[in-house]
Amino acid sequence: MKLKRKSLKDQVIVITGASSGIGLTTAEMAAERGASVVMAARSEGELALAVARIRHNGGRAVAVAADVTEEREVTQIGRAAMLEFGRIDTWVNNAGLGLYGRLVDQPMADKRKLFEINFWGVVNGCRVAVDHMRTRGGTIINVGSEVSDRAVPLLGIYSASKHAVRAYNDTLRMELEHDRIPIWVSLVKPGPIDTPFPQHAANYMPREPKHSPPVYSPVRQYYDVVPAQSSSMQSAAYAMEREASRMRDERRRIERAREQMEHEASRASSFTSSWGSSGSRSSGSSSSSSSSPSSSHSSGTSGGGSAGGW
Repeated sequence: MKLKRKSLKDQVIVITGASSGIGLTTAEMAAERGASVVMAARSEGELALAVARIRHNGGRAVAVAADVTEEREVTQIGRAAMLEFGRIDTWVNNAGLGLYGRLVDQPMADKRKLFEINFWGVVNGCRVAVDHMRTRGGTIINVGSEVSDRAVPLLGIYSASKHAVRAYNDTLRMELEHDRIPIWVSLVKPGPIDTPFPQHAANYMPREPKHSPPVYSPVRQYYDVVPAQSSSMQSAAYAMEREASRMRDERRRIERAREQMEHEASRASSFTSSWGSSGSRSSGSSSSSSSSPSSSHSSGTSGGGSAGGW
């Protein structure tokens, strides 16, 4: 059976992790374009508000409070979609959790919890999606990450989970293709997205985590998860996002330049004060005069180096 893709306005889309970030944006924009959306997450209150907004704007949506680590609850997501809309055309496994810090500093319980959500949540979602799409066909979209391809320090266990998602995604796609089951399986790999991801993540670093630039809008990610209805719409969206990204990068560049100028001014002031103090104490001693500014310069360089690490 060859899969015939439906237009977005005719689709029923299940989205996990739909209470914030990429999941919420995808649900709202898909509903705005006519799709029926089934929004699943643990945050029952936030889901209810999101569904109310969509319905108020004329969209079709239903909320399902569910923990993707629980097979029974993920099964209930599928049942709710069938009960409300009669079918599932696209299933988006988006629920995820972050964990910052060195691997040796993170408790095993936190590492296991992350894998339960990021990896086993995808496995549970794919199982239910395949059960419902096996004969009718459909699309499964798994949300990986740029760290699905390359691990990064301080996000090591998160990187490992997204590597696992990529391997599972690719294997499932090949097996379904071999068995001629009409289900498309796709992996999207976003970079840093302007969502509450750092704030929601557990953190074992001495400072608050932040995204590394460039940071993109979740609106742009929507067009990777759900194709635009027209190329002109997609082009316009990317153009707007590129301009917004350029402006954000320019603000960051100006802020870094300002911080660097303040740092250099502080070093210069420290150097001048140290030199003047040394000269007044021993104006006749060249070794004393030369060693003091040299010492001040060395300590300033060392401080800058340590601040530039992780």
